[in-house]
Amino acid sequence: MADTHVLFVEDDDVIREALQLTLERDGFRVTAVPDGLAGLDAFRADRPDVALLDVMVPGLDGVSLCRRIRDDSTVPVIMLSARADSIDVVLGLEAGADDYVTKPFDGAVLVARIRAVLRRFQHSRQDPDPDRGAAEDAGSGESVLSFGDLEVDTEGMEVRRDGAPVPLTPTEMRLLLEFSTAPGTVLSRDQLLERVWDYGWGGDTRVVDVHVQRLRAKIGQQRIETVRGFGYKLKG
Repeated sequence: MADTHVLFVEDDDVIREALQLTLERDGFRVTAVPDGLAGLDAFRADRPDVALLDVMVPGLDGVSLCRRIRDDSTVPVIMLSARADSIDVVLGLEAGADDYVTKPFDGAVLVARIRAVLRRFQHSRQDPDPDRGAAEDAGSGESVLSFGDLEVDTEGMEVRRDGAPVPLTPTEMRLLLEFSTAPGTVLSRDQLLERVWDYGWGGDTRVVDVHVQRLRAKIGQQRIETVRGFGYKLKG
């Protein structure tokens, strides 16, 4: 991930400058700006590999900026929020963010989350799980999985519904792959956090819930079933 370009939008000068130094020490190239409008200009001028957006920034707030980015890009987005229980967290995820980190945070934890979201993005553009994929192809010889009107191409990383392409973000694609390679199997939120978000530690399950809602809106509300007290499963 050498020379990975991070767009960082944060209006607090102390936090912005300190985190920029932390990220640069870890080998990232950082464009740090103090407001959302400057962030949008920077994004359009030099497409970053990942966007790190504070929710409460002037000009154009982080949630609105995330929506603007999602209009034409699937670049990974991580939101920063000062309040873990704030509605801003859910709004950011619904706007298309892949993950969020709550302030105050440890710089090493944030770097780990950035690397995790970048790994998901790269894997979703290639093979989401080379070992598992090879085993499945050898066993079934099928790379396109069908569920009624839904087709999931596990090699081409494409999804079609009634023959029409369904645009998914890399995180949504990895989530659907977890469901589609084990249809009918209940996957807990903790399992999905570990497999899709690459969390080796506990995480906020709201991330899973919001992404499931977004995925349902794209592939059909009834396709993914909630199993109360356990998790979710894809109907075969």
